[in-house]
Amino acid sequence: MKQRKLLMIVNPRAGRSKSRGPLFDAAAALSGAGYLISIHMTSAPGDGAETAAREGGRYDVVVAVGGDGTLNEVASGLMKLEKRPLLGYLPQGSTNDFAASLKIPGDPVRAAASITRNVPRQLDVGRWNERYFMYVASFGAFTRTSYAAAQSQKNALGHFAYILEGMKDLNTLRPYHIRVDAGGELLDGEYLFGAVCNSTSIGGLMKLNPERVVLDDGLFELLLIPSPKTAAELQSLVHALLNQQYDSQGLVFRHVSSVRVETEGDLPWSLDGEYAPGVPAVELRNIRQGLAMLL
Repeated sequence: MKQRKLLMIVNPRAGRSKSRGPLFDAAAALSGAGYLISIHMTSAPGDGAETAAREGGRYDVVVAVGGDGTLNEVASGLMKLEKRPLLGYLPQGSTNDFAASLKIPGDPVRAAASITRNVPRQLDVGRWNERYFMYVASFGAFTRTSYAAAQSQKNALGHFAYILEGMKDLNTLRPYHIRVDAGGELLDGEYLFGAVCNSTSIGGLMKLNPERVVLDDGLFELLLIPSPKTAAELQSLVHALLNQQYDSQGLVFRHVSSVRVETEGDLPWSLDGEYAPGVPAVELRNIRQGLAMLL
């Protein structure tokens, strides 16, 4: 029987406060399950994607070890391959939103045990112009906060509470005038924030009912938060968000396979928590069942 080959792409900067012992135990568990393991330590941003694209085709499984940004890089590299290996994930970042959606354990040994069961699950992959994302592409006023906020502040308040803290004063909110084609439905207005996602957690900000999200159906979940005009509207908006009432208070929530976003201003984006510079027009497309992940 041919021995299966597994490549671990490790971001040494992720979870630096965590002990490395469990990672060695995870590698030992994978080896004990019959995998011939190679390990690549990334040295710079983009190295994970380049390595996955260059080396991934020679392996049966490629495992991303790091945070959601590392997973994004590895998945982006694999998407460039015609024949893609199975994907694994040992979450080591500070938030690991997508891992939570997939119920991947935060403990590397338990996550490795999930990989050794060799049960693949098909997952949709998002394409943002020429880039890829695994679970969320977000834009607007809160997006920069999500990747620029100090981790200590996020830890103290909770990620969503930190975002809501910035919504208390109307004068500090910056709306963006955007035009959106959501699967043929045209929307034109001022919005504070938007997310195109394939996850039960939108960038650590909001939670979606798992019954409303299917990760391999070829559809994104689109959420747009309108700009409130009065303090009362703002209060109602925050209440709706806190109570996950995404079909009220002018919120836009849709299931779509493609989205086009146009703007004349500088609109910051985030792909799986990683910064993406604004451009006048963005085409987002769902690649149904683009990757298979061992869970």
